[in-house]
Amino acid sequence: MAVRFLVLMGVALFVACGGGEADLEPEEAVVAAPAVADDARPAIVAFGDSLSAGHGVDEGLSFPDYLQKELDGAGYEYRVVNAGISGDTTSGGVTRVATVARMEPAMVILELGGNDGLRGLPIETTRANLEEMIVALRESGTEVVLAGMTLPPNYGPDYIGQFEQVYKDLAGKYKLPLIPFLLEGVGGNDELMQDDGIHPNAEGNATVARNVLEVIAPLLEKPSP
Repeated sequence: MAVRFLVLMGVALFVACGGGEADLEPEEAVVAAPAVADDARPAIVAFGDSLSAGHGVDEGLSFPDYLQKELDGAGYEYRVVNAGISGDTTSGGVTRVATVARMEPAMVILELGGNDGLRGLPIETTRANLEEMIVALRESGTEVVLAGMTLPPNYGPDYIGQFEQVYKDLAGKYKLPLIPFLLEGVGGNDELMQDDGIHPNAEGNATVARNVLEVIAPLLEKPSP
């Protein structure tokens, strides 16, 4: 099942490179409004690409939406802001990291780099861009959680290994909590993925949210009694 997921990711790249039609260009950011206009709860920002934006699912069914529900249900007093842009790369992230920092979030879930890998961009470019964002966010006083990705097998073990290592290296260097693979337990599962085999469906996003909460919960203030 996981192999099918990775193969379909490879098909997506083929389409993006001219084998068909695909929208891999950045779209407008999906930014979730707070529950109330004067919501003073600390913000958790999902800063990423289509996996954060909720590509292909109805409004309110992205993983950040489900993360908000998980936090509310557990009594945590945080608001989740969705700053995902479908098709975004780490270069795009660098251009908008200052905007995210100005939100003064308590935490940023940094979920970028997958599109870099799918486009075969130089590993060092991805590393440098991620590091620039990490440094900028940390200097602004926010906690950074790094979400990793992997690539289809046709990219070869050397490139894939180097790509995955970027996240491990940066998490180690800056002592960041790491989600090794954002779609762990979801990618490759037909019941949790959309027909494209790349993006989670609503149920898959709910699973991703639970996985993310497991990583970030130790970093959050204790839930309300």
